[in-house]
Amino acid sequence: MPTETTAQDLELAKELLEAKEKVTREIHKVIIGQDAVIEDLLVALFSRGHCLFVGVPGLAKTLLVSSLAKILHLKFSRIQFTPDLMPSDITGTEILYEDQATKHREFRFIKGPIFSNIILADEINRTPPKTQAALLQAMQELQVTAGPETYKLDQPFLVFATQNPIEHEGTYPLPEAQLDRFMFIVNVDYPTKEEEVEIALSTTSGHKPELEVVMQADRILELQNLVPRVPVAEHVAHYAVDLVQSSRPGNGATPNFVNEWVNWGAGPRASQYLVLAAKARALMDNRVAATVEDIRSVARQVLEHRIILNFKAEAENIKPTDIIDKLLASVKAG
Repeated sequence: MPTETTAQDLELAKELLEAKEKVTREIHKVIIGQDAVIEDLLVALFSRGHCLFVGVPGLAKTLLVSSLAKILHLKFSRIQFTPDLMPSDITGTEILYEDQATKHREFRFIKGPIFSNIILADEINRTPPKTQAALLQAMQELQVTAGPETYKLDQPFLVFATQNPIEHEGTYPLPEAQLDRFMFIVNVDYPTKEEEVEIALSTTSGHKPELEVVMQADRILELQNLVPRVPVAEHVAHYAVDLVQSSRPGNGATPNFVNEWVNWGAGPRASQYLVLAAKARALMDNRVAATVEDIRSVARQVLEHRIILNFKAEAENIKPTDIIDKLLASVKAG
């Protein structure tokens, strides 16, 4: 674990802070409000974390992600998830190619839309788990296997998915293994009245804002490589792990409300994501060390989709966020 921050890292930390401000400014040319959502998006970007955005239609989730790709000059693919979507529609397929001169035949792999830097998996829960699983290897290993060959994905690589929380007909719940691949779940809420008035005026004015490119792929990778090097004190890491372990029923130090309402708690990946996101959050707040408060600030986003409630909790209208709030109140930092 690093014990000191080098001069080069301090320069990169300054660059990351400037990048955050520039990207935020450009996004706000097309997105009114949603400051917390944009902040979470950038934490995920710098942490190499995938995000699941949950919100009703019309809240500019797709526009947010596509705008980020333009601002960062990254290759962008939007995949509309539908019940008839096949895994090969995402990863690509092999075709039989014949050379017209030599008549030689061979199979060639035609890359699918997943071979981009930023993937928007739109309405990801509208396709069966078999097709959802096409994303698993890419999200975890940053590569795609087709037949005997394995193809590396270009870096940076991030999957941003959207999901409608109110429409359940014709949808397929995301398997826990798929959910666990997402670093954050980000809830996108309605704008305030003032923001909605501004949205109505700006989007009907005929003026289309021009987004400026503020960074290239190589610099993004440099900043992503910086985040893991941010120091974190041992008591901060202990707090992250205590928070995660306390979400698991049957554990020695598990609070009673977890044993009463939770079927399955968060796994070790949650501890890793809490620490990594806290490091990115610290850098974005112009600090060079992660704190307990940074862990707390990302706890809901990391844990909400990893806490599986039992029937008793559902009958009593208990939500995963209720469990997280109680954990934040009961788990103390050492």
